[in-house]
Amino acid sequence: MNHTHPSSFGLYEAARILVPGFYFASLFSVFFTVFVSRYILFSFDQAIWIMLFFFLVLVSGLTMYAKESTKRRRAFAENQPSSFLQEIARKHIPLQSLSEIEARKLYFYILNHFFPPAFHEKVFFFGTVYHIMIQIRRTSFWFTIFSLICLAAQTAGGMALKDQQALVSFTFVVCLTYLLNVKYNKADRKMQENYQDQIFWLQMNGPLLQDLFQKFELSKKSTAS
Repeated sequence: MNHTHPSSFGLYEAARILVPGFYFASLFSVFFTVFVSRYILFSFDQAIWIMLFFFLVLVSGLTMYAKESTKRRRAFAENQPSSFLQEIARKHIPLQSLSEIEARKLYFYILNHFFPPAFHEKVFFFGTVYHIMIQIRRTSFWFTIFSLICLAAQTAGGMALKDQQALVSFTFVVCLTYLLNVKYNKADRKMQENYQDQIFWLQMNGPLLQDLFQKFELSKKSTAS
C-alpha cells in the first residue's frame, strides 16, 4: 500500500512564506507612498528600493511563518486526524493510550507512507491556502486599523479629506479586502473538509491501523528497553 511520489512540500512551504510576505510588502509600499512619504523623504536609487522591497518580503514572510499563529485557530485544531488516531488507540486493547505527540508522529507516518498521492497533495495544498488566507486577512485588518488612525490624526490636525484621497482610497481597498475575506471565507470550511476526508480514509483502513498500532507499540517497548 506504500505510495512513492515526488514531494512538493518545499514548494508549498515556500508559498506560505513568500505570498504573505509579498502581500505585506506591497501594502507597506503603498502605505509608505500615500502617507509616510508626506513626512519623511528618502532619495534612494530604484535598485535599492527593489532590494528593500524583497528584503521586506522575506523578513515579513518568515516572521509570519515562524509565528504559526494560524495553527491555534479552531478550524485548524478541531477534528485533527491525529486525535482520531488517539480515539482508535484507546479501543485497541493491547495498546496503551497514545500521547498527542505520538499520535501526531504516527499520523505523519501514515500520511507519508500510506495515503494516496491525491490525498497527500490535498493536505499540503489546503494547508498552504489556509495559512495564506488567514495571514492576508490579518495583514489587511491591521493595515486598515493603522490607516484609519493615520486618517483620524491628520484630520484632527486640520488636513481636509480631499487632501488625503490617496490614503482614503488605500484604506477603503484594504478594508474591503478584509471584509470580503471574512464574508467569503472558504479556508476554514475547506480545512475541516480536508480533515474529514482523511479521517474517513483512516476509518476505511482499520486493519492497517491495527497493524501499525502493534508495530508502534513494539517500537516503543524496544526503545524503552
